[in-house]
Formats: sequence, C-alpha cells, structure tokens
Amino acid sequence: MSTGQFAKGLAGGRLSPEQYAENFSDLHQPFTEHEARVEADRCYFCYDAPCMTACPTSIDIPLFIRQISTDNPLGSAKTIFDQNILGGMCARVCPTETLCEEVCVREVAEGKPVQIGRLQRYATDTAMSRGVQFYERAPSTGKRVAVVGGGPAGLACAHRLAMHGHAVTVFEAREKPGGLNEYGIAAYKSTHDFAQGEVDYVTAIGGIAIETGKVLGRDIALSELAADYDAVFLGMGLGGVNALGALGEDGAANAVDFIAELRQSSDLSALEVGRRVVVIGGGMTAVDAAVQAKLLGAEEVTICYRRGQGHMNASRFEQDLAAAKGVTIRHWLAPRAVRVEGGSVTGIELEYTRLEGTTLVGTGETLVLDADQVFKAIGQSFVAAGLNGSGEMIATESGRIRVDERGRTSMRGVWAGGDCVSGGEDLTVEAVAAGRDAAESIHRTLSGGGIDG
Repeated sequence: MSTGQFAKGLAGGRLSPEQYAENFSDLHQPFTEHEARVEADRCYFCYDAPCMTACPTSIDIPLFIRQISTDNPLGSAKTIFDQNILGGMCARVCPTETLCEEVCVREVAEGKPVQIGRLQRYATDTAMSRGVQFYERAPSTGKRVAVVGGGPAGLACAHRLAMHGHAVTVFEAREKPGGLNEYGIAAYKSTHDFAQGEVDYVTAIGGIAIETGKVLGRDIALSELAADYDAVFLGMGLGGVNALGALGEDGAANAVDFIAELRQSSDLSALEVGRRVVVIGGGMTAVDAAVQAKLLGAEEVTICYRRGQGHMNASRFEQDLAAAKGVTIRHWLAPRAVRVEGGSVTGIELEYTRLEGTTLVGTGETLVLDADQVFKAIGQSFVAAGLNGSGEMIATESGRIRVDERGRTSMRGVWAGGDCVSGGEDLTVEAVAAGRDAAESIHRTLSGGGIDG
C-alpha cells in the first residue's frame, strides 16, 4: 500500500523550507583537502592491514590513504575504483563502523579509527567531480550479456563486462537505474542526486545500454534472455516485503515505499507524515524511515523491536544516530494489531517478549501506543515469480537464488549476485563485489568458449 492510504489527519509542510534543507543535508560533510591530508596522516599503513581484509571488495585501503597523504587523490580514486566502481556511494552508505573501521588498529588501540569512509569519499568525489575516467572499453568481443537489475550488483557487473569489451544491456524494472542507491537510501546519506550521477559515471565507459521499466516475468522472460544473449546476470534485488503477522496489518505502510517516495520527492513539504509515528523493525531500513519521519516534522517517532538492543541489525552508530535525532527505540516488543478507525490509524497494540533459551516468546502482557502512522520494516524477501518460464528450474536456497563460488546458478549461462542470492548481509558493498566477481567469471566463460572453472 502507499504511505498515504491511511493518511487522514496526516500532514506535510510542518517545517520551513530552511529547516527541510538543513534536516536533509549531508549527514557527514565532505573533507576539505587539508582535512583529508590530516586524517590520512593518522593511518599506520599496516602491511597486513585488517581493514583491507574486512572490506568485502578488498580495496587496498592503506595504499589509497597513502596516496591521499602524498597529495595524489586521483591515484587514490583509481585504487578504490579498481576494486569497487561504486566506491563513491559505498563511501556514503557502508556501515564502516562494523567493517573496515571496526578493525582499524587506531580503533583497537585508541577507540578512534581512521575515518576510512570519509577519506574514500574525498578521493572518489575528487575524480568524479573532475570527470576523470580511468578505464577504457576493450575492443568489442562481439559477445552480448543481459543484466537484469540496475542496482549495485548489476551496475558493477555491467561495468566490468564493458571493460572487457562485451556489449551489455541492463534491464531495470523501475523508472531510473540505481536500485537501492536511488530508491532505498536515506536522503541525508546521498544528497544532490548523487546516485544518478554515479550511474552516469559508471556507464560513461560505453558499451552499456539501460532499458528501464522492464520487469522480469512481465516484459522480459529469462528463457528468452538466455536464448538471445551469450550470458545473463541476475541482480534484481528483493521485491517483496515481509509481513508483520498482526491484525489490521493493511494499516501499516511499507517503510521501503516511504523511503522511495521521499527519495524521489521534489518537495519534501508535500510528503504526509504523522504526528505520532511507530516503526516496526530493527535494521537499517527501520532507522532510515524513523529518522526521516522525524526530520519531516513528526513530533514523536518510536522504533519497536521484538528483541534486545544487541540483536538489532542496525549498527550501534545507526542506533545512536536515531536517538540523537529524537527517535525513541523500544526493545522486546512484538506487534499484535494495528488499530484503524474510520480508515485512519489510531495506534498499535504490542506484546512484550522474552527469550526462553534461544526461542522468542510472548509474555502475554501488552501495551498500546498511540500512532497515526505505522511503518513495517522487518525485512524484504525475494520474489521468485519472475523466474517462471525460464525453461529450466533455477535452484533456490533459503528463499533466494542459489549460486556457486563463481556466482553461477543452476541454469547454464546464467549468473546471479547481490541481495537476490542466498547468504550475505544485503550490503551495497557486498552486492558490488558479487557483480564484479560474476562479471569476471562470465568473461572467462565467454573468452574460452566454455563454462568457467
């Protein structure tokens, strides 16, 4: 349902234009050249750098930081892009506090890691703002590859394939490419239409065509793509939203839809937001939805999570950010019923929970929170319906596509990667790594005339 379906009494335009602009400005201001050099000098340039090991794309972090410290931001950007062509967005949205920065020697010794993410943004922004391209497309191989999904996995795959001289067509279901980078990231993490700018930067290598509004299973069929192209990469992400399993669930809006609507809005004051908002969930999406509701003018915003603080998928930084923005986080609460009267949400009934061993159980004790807007953010699911008619069965595992170590599915000539694949933590940086690595496997297969490996 849309975020406005139960919107009687909801309002927009509670803040001044200046307040909206301030609230949705950059969460972290970019480094100046001087600030970047000073921060880079804090790095020990470890030989066996734990930060590099913690990076899903294996960026040579000590090298790119040393290049910044020696006044070579373009060289630094190339070091990053060699491994992660979407390094600009990853610098903005990666949970660095649980990846590279968590294992930084400075963090372990002093509790203050080198700000790797902000340094990565400084380098990549420098290159992109100057329009510097580091890669040229190899001579055409005459091979054609179809990429389903224009998100991080699909774009990374397409770019690497284009580098090798293959012609790539990206089929994207939405009106714009970019995937979650365009539609699912909090607006204060990616400002000034950066997602579209990054798409333009990535596709500037040439040899990549993007067709939008093409849904697998509706406008295109996997069996046809497999027959018409030399290889296919599936990177369509997750299209379903998990159910609350509560009475009156139709009264709860999808947090992912709310974030997408906000991301595409040209007038934040026109967005409807409740005065009392409740978000159900404990991950990044829950935090993004809750914080942005508060920034839009909601008076009270509460995140309710069924387990304890240590179980939340949202990092401690994200939890602290929510608290700093005035969001209340309540634990050990599970939704039982969304209360709707006359077509409008009036509250939500929740039950206290506890762990009995490893099993989460309800205590029987309930409470009701007043609310005029409820969002569900309890995870997304893979919609496999689009795979029907493939002519061969695509094997799944834990509700997602099963692949081997090279990203190959059970269907010959079809690879997959990103959130639609089982395993992983549904991170942008992991999707980029999966797309890049699948592209290399596809290239080896197309170059050798056989199946890679």
